[in-house]
Amino acid sequence: MKPAGRSHATLSGLVVLMEEGVRLDQWPALPLEAWNETFATLHMWTQVVGKIRLVQSPWTNHSWHVTLYVTARGLSTSPIPHGDRTFEIEFDFISHRLTIETSDGRAANLPLEPQSVATFYSRVMKELAGLDLPVRIRKMPNEVPDAVPFDRDETHRSYDREYAARFWTVLVQADRVLKLFRSRFIGKCSPVHFFWGAADLAVTRFSGRRAPGHPGGIPNLPDWVTREAYSHEVSSCGFWPGGGAIAYPAFYSYAYPEPAGFAAARVRPGEAFYSTDLREFILPYDAVRQAESPDDTLLAFLQTTYEAAATLAAWDRGSLERTVDPAVGNPSSPPGDV
Repeated sequence: MKPAGRSHATLSGLVVLMEEGVRLDQWPALPLEAWNETFATLHMWTQVVGKIRLVQSPWTNHSWHVTLYVTARGLSTSPIPHGDRTFEIEFDFISHRLTIETSDGRAANLPLEPQSVATFYSRVMKELAGLDLPVRIRKMPNEVPDAVPFDRDETHRSYDREYAARFWTVLVQADRVLKLFRSRFIGKCSPVHFFWGAADLAVTRFSGRRAPGHPGGIPNLPDWVTREAYSHEVSSCGFWPGGGAIAYPAFYSYAYPEPAGFAAARVRPGEAFYSTDLREFILPYDAVRQAESPDDTLLAFLQTTYEAAATLAAWDRGSLERTVDPAVGNPSSPPGDV
């Protein structure tokens, strides 16, 4: 039912809500129960594509070579090497197509539509072969219990265009704010990237010190991968569509190793809390979406949870944090320009 006082318009597959002439789609509602089946299917599709990048790329610290990146149309692998050629795969959530483009000008695509994971896997591999880009991946999904090989998964087959587009829209906003937060740190820091294992958008700061060995135990993920990912102390944060104990979309922030007193730290905003199930601070997405200033609300969460981790763990914050914008006050260049 259309809410009173609002009108609906469809633009490039996105539902745009209008209320008193103001666009309300920048932070759209994303209730997990409304698109849970689509999310589960899309999660497996991103694993197929992510594993293609994984097997074709040189190993990079903390598995940074496997991730996807938010684009102006969806999620992309960025260029992937294949012999002396490169190719790129992108989920386009505006046209609802998966596109494959090569460095020699060839291209292929397939529709994003209701189809099983097995069908999607078969179609992707066929298109790659047709572009003379043969790739072999391990077909077992990672980081999910009761995993079913991609080529045998006929269960996950849902695709709701509206909610896929809403998910991407949330990623666009989260990516933008996380990059702003990332810019404040001059120590070692990851890109803002989408980890298809857990289907979360993340950015991770490092203290520079080694960490104790991680216990591992993540379903369908070799412990050595987890231990390499957490080889050094981190404060990590990001966005996750939800599941299990947190059955709604949320922003999260955690530290590894977790310093004493972290769970009891006072953070902002008031809606944030420490989850004993996940051992992370959680901020419900709706608290950000409905805030007067979503950006400021999210930045407060990211900053205060990081400060709790870094202060309690005695990071050398003075050498890791940027306190002066190098472009501000430079008479030879306007801010941000060179």
